[in-house]
Amino acid sequence: MATPDETQHRELADFLRAQRARMHPEGFGFATGSRRRTPGLRREEIAQLCGMSVTWYTWIEQARDVSVSPHTLARLAKVFGLSSAERAYLFGLAGKGDPAGEREATDDDAPEALAAAINAIALPAYVLDRAWNARAWNARAERLFIGWLDGGWLDDAGAAAHGERSNDRNLLRYVFLSDAARSLIRNWEERARRLVAEFRADAGRHLDDPPIRVLIDELANRSAVFARLWGEHAVLGREGGERTFDHPLDGFLRYEQITMTPANRPELKFVMLAESSG
Repeated sequence: MATPDETQHRELADFLRAQRARMHPEGFGFATGSRRRTPGLRREEIAQLCGMSVTWYTWIEQARDVSVSPHTLARLAKVFGLSSAERAYLFGLAGKGDPAGEREATDDDAPEALAAAINAIALPAYVLDRAWNARAWNARAERLFIGWLDGGWLDDAGAAAHGERSNDRNLLRYVFLSDAARSLIRNWEERARRLVAEFRADAGRHLDDPPIRVLIDELANRSAVFARLWGEHAVLGREGGERTFDHPLDGFLRYEQITMTPANRPELKFVMLAESSG
């Protein structure tokens, strides 16, 4: 079994290879032609652009036990043109603090004041922790997310056989293991792909946390779709946008999702769905 450090090194190597494969050589003045056997830039080209030795960069992509400095990570992020979410994920995998890093917190429970505010909102709203377990939600959210926040997803065939508990309200387990989610969420495959990319951005610096590691392994073993999407190594920030549902009681519903991070609790995500007329 891989150690936490080995897991981080392997994920960092996979992420860098995935980014390198997406690069266009001509955009950096490198020749293209039949001699290129794989898409993207070569390792030596990335090393050249970042001002580092080919050997050192190769070791990183080989998941060797080497330490990458914040300065080197910043240069890699610049060359790859990473988004803010991808940059944060890169630094998290390397176990280094970004100069613009964020303060960590240790308690994933939603503060009482935040839970009270959610209950006062006349729109569906909920709070997720770092493992994407729902920590607080209001009645509107519970009505919308049938099979998740109402605790009803144990009714799915086979769920009990895998040991789910009635208080398990993990968003990813719901989306990938519950039949109710596929029926409720319009464009399920597209939303599932985005959720995995958003979760990867969140989980990058916490891959050695046992609950998160267990969650990833479980989903990869039980959902072929999750395993495929996780293997794509896509990273996205949780930006919100339009969300549509086919609700069994309320029919077609359209919302604009708004996601915010409490200023003093960066590991939590406050999600609200504003009604949209389309």
